[in-house]
Amino acid sequence: MTITNTLSSPPPPLQFTLTPSRKTLYSISTPFLPLNLQTLTPIHLKSTHHPRRTTLTVAKSTGTDSPDGPDRLISALCYFYPFFDGIQYGKYAINQFSFIQTLIQPLVPAIRVYKSVPFNGVLVFLTLYFVVVRNPNFSRYVRFNAMQAVVLDVLLIFPDLLERGFEAKDGVGLGLLMSVDSTVFLFMLVSLVYGCSCCCLGQLPRLPIVAEAADRQVM
Repeated sequence: MTITNTLSSPPPPLQFTLTPSRKTLYSISTPFLPLNLQTLTPIHLKSTHHPRRTTLTVAKSTGTDSPDGPDRLISALCYFYPFFDGIQYGKYAINQFSFIQTLIQPLVPAIRVYKSVPFNGVLVFLTLYFVVVRNPNFSRYVRFNAMQAVVLDVLLIFPDLLERGFEAKDGVGLGLLMSVDSTVFLFMLVSLVYGCSCCCLGQLPRLPIVAEAADRQVM
């Protein structure tokens, strides 16, 4: 009977007691939570951002870049123009020195073709100056060598004027004329050999008197 009453009677209500903790966890300050500024430890944030160092690289031409094959070929061919145009000044030197005859013998067919075309010198001059020297599509290496060839051909005007104005058939006058013509021819021959050799090797030939004038014309 007692067991029956115990089971049928309602259970007593549960009671909970909240005990405040001794430690108070402080969070972000709000109007509803107490905040003790003296107990908070300041936090120092270290910036991890490092300024980037920008390196500026400037490309400078050292002048040691070797020209390619087509530039070498075009530059070498330019020096044949003043030599072909001034071959007539070698009439004394060629007859006097046999090794010069042997040296220029392979060029005789090309010289004949060049001399057979009327006004060929003027056409080549205009082509080199306006098509090559003044054309920025060509490299400076090609334009400089073409300009040296043009200046060499322009210099041939002076011995031509001297030969026309000073007609000597014998004596001292003839000897002087032979010396001038031979000097002009040898200078053209040396310029041809030196210019072509340097161009084939990829070097820049600088002829005396001519190089400075070519530098002023080629930008």
